[in-house]
Amino acid sequence: MAASVELVAGCYEQVVFGYRVRIDQKEWTVKADFSHHAHMASVSAVAASDKFVVTGSKDETLLLYDMNKKVEHGSLLHHDGSITCLEFHGNTHLMSGGEDGLLCVWSTKKWECLKSIKAHKGHVTSISVHPSGKLALTVGTDKTLRTWNLMNGRSAFIKNIKQNAQIVRWSPDGDKYVVVMEDQINLFDLETASMTNTLQNPKRISAINFLNNSILAVAGDDETVRLCDLDKGKWLREFKAHETRVKALESFKVDDYSVLVTASNDGFIKMWKLHLGEELECPTLLGEVNTEARLTCLTVWKPSTTCTTKEEEKEREAATSKELAEALLKRKRVHIVQHEEVLLEHESKPMKFKKNKKVGGKQEKGK
Repeated sequence: MAASVELVAGCYEQVVFGYRVRIDQKEWTVKADFSHHAHMASVSAVAASDKFVVTGSKDETLLLYDMNKKVEHGSLLHHDGSITCLEFHGNTHLMSGGEDGLLCVWSTKKWECLKSIKAHKGHVTSISVHPSGKLALTVGTDKTLRTWNLMNGRSAFIKNIKQNAQIVRWSPDGDKYVVVMEDQINLFDLETASMTNTLQNPKRISAINFLNNSILAVAGDDETVRLCDLDKGKWLREFKAHETRVKALESFKVDDYSVLVTASNDGFIKMWKLHLGEELECPTLLGEVNTEARLTCLTVWKPSTTCTTKEEEKEREAATSKELAEALLKRKRVHIVQHEEVLLEHESKPMKFKKNKKVGGKQEKGK
């Protein structure tokens, strides 16, 4: 694994923060890498690939960041409503969901919208791509769980659920998935599509993260993070992570242990060390940083040696956090990507395309 990772978080104050963490030392160091007033409204979602970080906002836009060069790479305009969820599949495709009910599939090569699907009658609240890349799950405010065949971009299965779901997530092995509704976690088996376990959290759930194929970290509308074993259907441990509610969870592995990253409305991003043995020990704090903002979302960007040249690596190592922040402002490249708007009439009919025109800094639909 790389000698460092980048913690990227968004907040209600419209700012995106980046913090570099050195993980190849005995004592982990957290240094401010950049901060950028990115959007005109609160940042609602963030996702990372090997090269890019993408943020989504209630201002209906997606912003791209080239993390190797530390510059803003461009904007994606397609959704008519707040961006609610983002997820990369590998380094080739990005999926975005919004309050307009659209599920958009983007190519990362030219940042074109390859497919725009009216996925739900209400908002799309969560997306999860299967590890194989062949299937995706979405949930929305129309009380449905939908399975999508990503090979042809069509709906493969629709399941009615009793209430609106906030989160859906595949397990790392892809043999099961969880659906979160308010304070309830429902576990489903892929082969049978039947519910195998249910767990109740004391508070409304705001974020989940798989630490392995069985153990799930759960955060809710309080300061506590809880760990559960989905296969056994029981809670394993809980610990106080923050002073106020935890909004986002991410994780990555280092050597023989897992690192759980938490972000909260109290402004702190914290990293916790977890050994996932038979007896789950209480997590230990590896490091923390105070952003002094009300955080809403979080991702971990892991540099890839295949995406980074030696010159870029030397440049990043030589630069201080202040220099990188100044470089971001000086080298900011705003490139509005002109996309084609996909209009879906019916899945059995061919798609029609209308090009957008840029008028006075805004895009106008072609007539």
